[in-house]
Amino acid sequence: MFSQIASFLVDVVAGFFVYLLLARFLFQWLRAPFRNVLGEFIIAVTNWVVLPARRVIPPLAGLDLATLLLAWLAQAGALYVMHLIAGVDFSSAPGIGAGVLVGLALLDLLRFTLYILVFSLLVQAVLSWVNPYSPLGPLFDALTRTFLRPIRRFIPPLGNVDLSPLVLIVVLQVLLIPLAHLRGLVGSLF
Repeated sequence: MFSQIASFLVDVVAGFFVYLLLARFLFQWLRAPFRNVLGEFIIAVTNWVVLPARRVIPPLAGLDLATLLLAWLAQAGALYVMHLIAGVDFSSAPGIGAGVLVGLALLDLLRFTLYILVFSLLVQAVLSWVNPYSPLGPLFDALTRTFLRPIRRFIPPLGNVDLSPLVLIVVLQVLLIPLAHLRGLVGSLF
């Protein structure tokens, strides 16, 4: 019981931080505005670790590799701690255990990125109906525009209703299915 509670708490705290780091990476990659409540919160919570890491890890082609690497390391560390709490013995095959954790953390980052995109699409859709002039509207538009543009070429708005977010949500959900199976296969190596 206590190991489940400890594992849950590690997962929640680390997951929250990993999501914030991934959101910061996506904001920068997709050129989303940081001048809003959410952007300022993300910067305030992650600056303490991102700014020192940027001194060591340079950007590559405009991508903030320091933030992405920190998200990956945080997820790998959380998985390591959760497996230790569960009683997994890494001493018998340390190389294999580390490789599995690296793979699981990478798959988790992909899944979390897809979850962020699904969340952004849902919030953008709700805001477009409830409050189209919300200050967070441009943020979610910037996060989803790059992914919606190719779909909008094939599916134009029908009667002033844009179905491209719905199509993208279905595509993202379809991508999440093989990722979950692959994560299960990699996780079964323990």
